[in-house]
Amino acid sequence: MEELDILKKAWKRDESSYEQVSEKQIYSMLHQNSSSIVKWILIISIVEFLFWNIIAIGLNDDDYQAKMEAYGISDFLIVINVINYLIIFGFIYVFYKNYRSISIMDSTTKLMKSILKTRRTVQYYIWYNLLIVAVTIIISIVMMFSHSPEMISMMEKQVHEGHENLFVCVCVGLSILFIGLIIGIFWLFYRLLYGILLKKLFANYKELKRIEM
Repeated sequence: MEELDILKKAWKRDESSYEQVSEKQIYSMLHQNSSSIVKWILIISIVEFLFWNIIAIGLNDDDYQAKMEAYGISDFLIVINVINYLIIFGFIYVFYKNYRSISIMDSTTKLMKSILKTRRTVQYYIWYNLLIVAVTIIISIVMMFSHSPEMISMMEKQVHEGHENLFVCVCVGLSILFIGLIIGIFWLFYRLLYGILLKKLFANYKELKRIEM
């Protein structure tokens, strides 16, 4: 973006001399830069998808499968995974369409609309992933309390001693804190992963808006 900054400074120094040339050159650079950012969003989303799936495959051993079958949720998890894959593939396809469309934009207005659309899609993608993380943790906690022999034994002991309500409140409180912590970590992860690109993309949008005015 150094060339773009130089042009912008020159344009501000002498608008009468640079207005026509600089507008076209600045638009061209903003166009190329925005296209590059959207391409990186597409690439990162694919790499991220592969990364999480490699981890999932590594953790999905015989013991895990046996435990899920004992919990009675193996079929449920298959359905959830299929739906999740379809949605993720849908987001990746939209990222690809955004990249293709933004690469051939021929007007400032269309480019601005495409930038806002891409930014909004990435934000939806991030919120969807955070939702999936929260749902996965909640299901895991419920399954642990419902099927884990250790947790069942502990619950029965607390009931016998008359501490059932206190035990439930402590468990719920700790679960909420744990879910909040994990969601916070993932939010920071996505903030670093996509936040910088979205910030640059929105900066391009503001510059295009200034040119359009």
